Amino acid sequence: MTGPNLSQIKAADATLDQVTLRTPVLPLSATRWDDVLPDCAGVTLKLELFQQAGSFKARGAYLGISQLTDAQRAAGVVAASGGNHALAVSWAARAAGVDALITMPRATDPVRITGCEALGATVQLYDDMVAAFAAMEQAAAAGRVLMHPFDAPHMVLGAATCGLEYCEQAADIDTFVIPIGGGGLVSGMAAAIKQIRPDAQVIGVEPHGADSMARSFEAGSPVRLDRVDTIADSLGAPLALPYSFAVAHAHVDRIVRITDQDMLTAMEIYQKNLSIIAEPACAASLAAIRGPLQDVLAGRQVGIIACGSNIGLPRYQELMQHV
Repeated sequence: MTGPNLSQIKAADATLDQVTLRTPVLPLSATRWDDVLPDCAGVTLKLELFQQAGSFKARGAYLGISQLTDAQRAAGVVAASGGNHALAVSWAARAAGVDALITMPRATDPVRITGCEALGATVQLYDDMVAAFAAMEQAAAAGRVLMHPFDAPHMVLGAATCGLEYCEQAADIDTFVIPIGGGGLVSGMAAAIKQIRPDAQVIGVEPHGADSMARSFEAGSPVRLDRVDTIADSLGAPLALPYSFAVAHAHVDRIVRITDQDMLTAMEIYQKNLSIIAEPACAASLAAIRGPLQDVLAGRQVGIIACGSNIGLPRYQELMQHV
């Protein structure tokens, strides 16, 4: 399973053309970045946090809903998520005129709960993510279509359109550094990048406390973690799954791990330099090139991505007390 081919990616891109945004790229070459970037030929940032619903996941969510049959559309969709996937499914369902049920843990950032409701979704809250997933599965058994957050061909295909777009916008990038949660973003982007620019490096980034994909690469098959321990809830998938793992394994050159403190420092840099209130996952690529990758990027044209940012101010302020 090596993922979508270039024709499929371009067809998906055409489907999304009128509904998602072509998010901007920004060369980080101004003086204010000189003391915070690694010694490399250049760094380009793709601002995917400006995407519909605040993250790259809007791409795949819309593709998945657009593929539903009439009967499935009438039944509606369901997703369990405490993060960007919940907002993306809520947005995509509204855009397609489909009813959405979102099951979430009570501890979810309130801005995400109200965001889903503002987009017209019905939100049900449960004690924890295990209970939220159980409720999702019950709703799917009763007839709703389950929208998986990452291990689904439409989610990987949506992420691939982001990779296609990035390659079209920045022709000189030879090293792409991409965050990993469940693996949908890195697998899709890598599948596109390697078909368009075969000699480019694709490097994945995971928190030490949620490194299921890195461990899966080491094991040669999908691995489940005993526990997840990171501030980056959007990167906190407890396991890798077959499809996204296989696509990532086929196209990603290596994976590096970062600390929560690396992400907090990168969040502070985004706030100071771009006035962006970034969630931890949004800052992961920047954290990686400043941390574990800083000594191996000399002479490289590096592309990083701010993959999404749905975080309430109280949660952001709480995290930034630890910088």
